[in-house]
Amino acid sequence: MNNSISLDEVMHLAKLSSLSVSKEEAESLQKDLSKIVDYADQLNELDTDNVEPTFQITGLSNVWREDDDIDTYGVSPEALVSLAKDSKNGQINVPKVL
Repeated sequence: MNNSISLDEVMHLAKLSSLSVSKEEAESLQKDLSKIVDYADQLNELDTDNVEPTFQITGLSNVWREDDDIDTYGVSPEALVSLAKDSKNGQINVPKVL
């Protein structure tokens, strides 16, 4: 396997992560990252040709229902929208909050 991570790649990752890394730390990280990639690469050796993908293991499923029992408390949506300072096409316009 030996997926060697270069020192330049370590420095690039550090820069992307906004980390300040000394040369000694980068060399240590280079060794550690190479070991991690080699370990994960062992998964490529598994024969998964006849294995079905697993999407969900709990046996739960979505339960859908119609919204039949909506309580409007005697007020129509149109009446509520009409109370807004700014509305358009039955929608209430609100200021952006960033």
